[in-house]
Amino acid sequence: MKPEEPAAPLPGSDSPAPGRRSFPSAVLGYLRQTLAIAGMEAKKLLHDPTELLTRAVQPALWLLVFGQVFTRVRAIPTGDLRYIDFLSPGILSQSVLFIAIFHGISVIWERDLGIVHKFLVSPTPRSALVLGKAISAGLRALTQAAIVYVLALLLGVSMRWNPLSLLGVLLTVMLGAAFFSIFSLVIACLVKTRERFMGIGQILTMPLFFASNAIYPISVMPGWLQAISRFNPLSYLVDALRSLMLAGGQSSFGLGTDIGVLVLATAGIVALASRLYPTLAI
Repeated sequence: MKPEEPAAPLPGSDSPAPGRRSFPSAVLGYLRQTLAIAGMEAKKLLHDPTELLTRAVQPALWLLVFGQVFTRVRAIPTGDLRYIDFLSPGILSQSVLFIAIFHGISVIWERDLGIVHKFLVSPTPRSALVLGKAISAGLRALTQAAIVYVLALLLGVSMRWNPLSLLGVLLTVMLGAAFFSIFSLVIACLVKTRERFMGIGQILTMPLFFASNAIYPISVMPGWLQAISRFNPLSYLVDALRSLMLAGGQSSFGLGTDIGVLVLATAGIVALASRLYPTLAI
């Protein structure tokens, strides 16, 4: 007796064979899984809106105190830009860094609660898990962008308000937050404990910030620090935001170079984190 042959597809049906998925459906499924992780992470922010108020304190202090004082002193050469104008994109970048670099500690909490194990036994690709967390960090960073924009408006900073510049700022902020949040995820996968993670996070944030062009131009740095700053991803984030945010802002490296460096760095760190993420459960 011959085995029963599989039924032929119905006429006009372009459904793929059983067990296979077409490329568009595979991409949509991947995006759906990524956004599901991002949505789950974003709900944490909705459950604790007071975090937005506490996050607003640091950029406010930098702009209202440090920025106002050094604008009057005029000790830092910033060309045709007032110092408060020069500083605003740097403080936004600092806020993005500080929010994202400690994002990895939530993954350690999830490991302790057993949530990571549930993720790993699901069919969701590891890269989708990583990108979902990166998107959620970007959403948190956008709240910081809104805070900095309000403060800059109150301080009379000359901003670009055209839609393309605003869209560029949003995308650049999310890209920078994605890189630093995934970087923190890599650290979490390596150290595996909250205490070690907090120690390493605190060690990294200040050198990344002060070895960038966030609060002073690269040209005023000593030669060895200039070399370091050119390998610092935060320098390219600041440079891109300075050219997109400010009416008289210009990119030192070139906006295309800034975005290209951030995209390549983020792609590389996503690939690394996707390989390391399963080791967090061990």
